Amino acid sequence: MAAGLSVRPLEAASVAGALACEGAFTVTQRLVVAMQRDGTLDHAAVQVDPPYGKRYEATAAEDLATYAAGENGKAGFVADADGAIVGRVLLAPLWNRYGRVDDLAVAQAFRRKGVGMALMRRALAWARERGLAGVVLETQDVNVPACRLYERMGFVLGGFDRFLYRGLDPNSRETALYWYRTFDAAVGGVAPRPD
Repeated sequence: MAAGLSVRPLEAASVAGALACEGAFTVTQRLVVAMQRDGTLDHAAVQVDPPYGKRYEATAAEDLATYAAGENGKAGFVADADGAIVGRVLLAPLWNRYGRVDDLAVAQAFRRKGVGMALMRRALAWARERGLAGVVLETQDVNVPACRLYERMGFVLGGFDRFLYRGLDPNSRETALYWYRTFDAAVGGVAPRPD
């Protein structure tokens, strides 16, 4: 874990620092998803050749400010390592009693050092504090490191959408993956997992 790491609420004064945490990465693998006869989803990582760079659209300061202000039940948290913001997670409650992770970003120099896990633990705590059924998030099949983090934290693959990104790019072959972490075994038949 990164030295001196703490997680605190996103505030108006920390929006600029949170914006500096971008989600660019190199795609070297993608997850191939298959639905089984019982409705469960299996997945396996396959190599991407040649690897390529992926950059998410930049988040606007105005958007982050809505999370800092708690508009419509939203919340944001930042990871701080020795006084510098090195990650962020943005959350919103959904109509179906799930909390949604709208964004998770970790500064490149702090990846694979426990920052993402610390932010996701705080996201899970936020959802529990509100009495929500669990947490849902969406990422792409090409973001394998993020998918592995979610699995380590007890999330299960609940669905996928092969066409979601084709409105942005008709040639896109990325698949949206929906990951769920439930707190009640009765929700989705997935046993809860202690944090």
